[in-house]
Amino acid sequence: MRRRLIILSLSLLVLNTLMVRADEPVRFSAQAPSAVAMDNPFQLVYSINSSGKDLRVPEINNFEVLAGPFESHSSSIQIINGRQTSSVSISYTYTLQAKKTGTFTIPAASMLVDNKRVTSNAVSIKVLPADANANSSRSQSASSSRGGQAISNDNIFVRAIVSKPNVYEQEAVLVTYKLYTTLDVIQCPPTKFPDFNGFMKQEIELPKNRQFTLENYNGKNYTSVVLFQYLLYPQRSGVISIDKAEFEAVIQMRNRAAARSIFDDFFESTTNVSKKISAPATRVTVNALPTNKPASFSGTVGRFSIDSKISTTQIKANEAVTLRIGIIGAGNMKLIKNPEIKFPEGFEQYDPKVTNNFKTTSTGVSGSKTIEFMFIPRHSGKFEIPSAEFSYFDVNERTYKTLRTLAYKLEVLKGSGAEGPTVVGNYVDKEDVKQLGKDVRYIQTNDIKLSKEENPIYGTLSCWLMYLIPLLISLILFIFFRKQAMENADMDLVKNKKANKIAQKRLKLAQRLLKEGKKDSFYEEILKAVWAYLSHKLSIPVASLTKEKVGDELLKKGVDAPVLNQLNQILNTCEFARYAPNSGQQEMGNLYDDTIQVISHLEEVVKK
Repeated sequence: MRRRLIILSLSLLVLNTLMVRADEPVRFSAQAPSAVAMDNPFQLVYSINSSGKDLRVPEINNFEVLAGPFESHSSSIQIINGRQTSSVSISYTYTLQAKKTGTFTIPAASMLVDNKRVTSNAVSIKVLPADANANSSRSQSASSSRGGQAISNDNIFVRAIVSKPNVYEQEAVLVTYKLYTTLDVIQCPPTKFPDFNGFMKQEIELPKNRQFTLENYNGKNYTSVVLFQYLLYPQRSGVISIDKAEFEAVIQMRNRAAARSIFDDFFESTTNVSKKISAPATRVTVNALPTNKPASFSGTVGRFSIDSKISTTQIKANEAVTLRIGIIGAGNMKLIKNPEIKFPEGFEQYDPKVTNNFKTTSTGVSGSKTIEFMFIPRHSGKFEIPSAEFSYFDVNERTYKTLRTLAYKLEVLKGSGAEGPTVVGNYVDKEDVKQLGKDVRYIQTNDIKLSKEENPIYGTLSCWLMYLIPLLISLILFIFFRKQAMENADMDLVKNKKANKIAQKRLKLAQRLLKEGKKDSFYEEILKAVWAYLSHKLSIPVASLTKEKVGDELLKKGVDAPVLNQLNQILNTCEFARYAPNSGQQEMGNLYDDTIQVISHLEEVVKK
């Protein structure tokens, strides 16, 4: 009996050992660099997670096969909760070298696994020309391998690349800050960014695992990576300058001393070196939009389409109807206003429900905006829902276009009860229900009492007061409104008075964002509140505001230096907030309190 148990245990152990892989699909893939340089060899690797045979590699044109294929095997075994799994990886490596420049595709390879042929993916490779100074680069590389590398503006720099140097107002411009280097760069954070005055900016969220790619620029091959990207929407016409940006790169340098023994060749030390880099300033020429703007144009620029759909065209009185309008396209979609619809008389309507589905990429903002109108017809009959208009400026055809929805015929039947008001719940911002068809009241014919005729009041004091008091009130109102009209004529004075009210409105929104913990939106709203307040208080357009100009104007009006320093600190904190991921709720609360304190102090000191 004991012998049988031993044999059974050994059999189970052998079966578990023979389980060479888990139940997973066969993966056969090809990998190669996306870009290579002429005269530089590279590797093409085919990998498969299962044992196979009969590898068939297609004819590799435009590339010379220097070596291969070299076959390598690797395997691993895991035992989790008594269950044993294993994985196998087999790779076939070719060493290739390009014959000419261009973009070429290596077709898929195939292999036989379990009597089934599986295929890999195709590989696209861009071949760049060799460096123009290839000989000097080789000699410099040889000398650097002996005594360290040289750092100069020729082998590490940042470019500010503008997608469109000539655009229209509100047309998106992509600005890309790209690092080019031949060195080993660890990181390259920004130290100063331009203010982008004259633009409405939106940062593009880049993937965290960005990889360096090979790129040929001015006859030399560099490894490049995108540092930052911004979508800019020009708010005025003319030539708008984008100031230079500054970065500080951290470079890893190799230190190799003279070899004292045979083992020294296997070891080398490195040193991290910092270098300041500036991306040069650039300019964008902004053309004004044509003057023949349609009445329904609200500043939207791009390419769009519109559609509409109504929930029903035949209902009973006091029943709700929904009209949905969808605007789809690409452009500055955040400026799209809700189309206006003039509903027939006797229709009770509610504030529209808006749903935005926007996607921001390096090509711009695209997506859809859906507006749902809900209304209730109170009377029976046949009605027409007019079409809605939406206008935009087409940047490709350089002309305005007006889109219109369909007009709908609506037949309203009599309801089961009287045609009266119906209360609709669970809808945002509903109006008070109106009493329609209830304006007739019966005349009372009983309980009539006669009263004695009163004496006339003509010529009495009460009579004269009835004339004098309205005249006196009219005179006071005339003086008041005349003074107010004179003050309203002075636009600078009006803006000065409204500055604090506008700032308080934005600060309330910032306080709500603070409670919700929305960091980026909170800092952006604080920055908008401060700039809007300074623009109205100093009567300077927002596009012309700079820290230096604000400081000079406030000093002229008697603002103390500590207050100016605190104001600059608030602006700097908001501008660099996205680069401080450790900022918490308490720091945001302190910034909110400091902003209120500075605006309150300026409100007391700065007078018109």
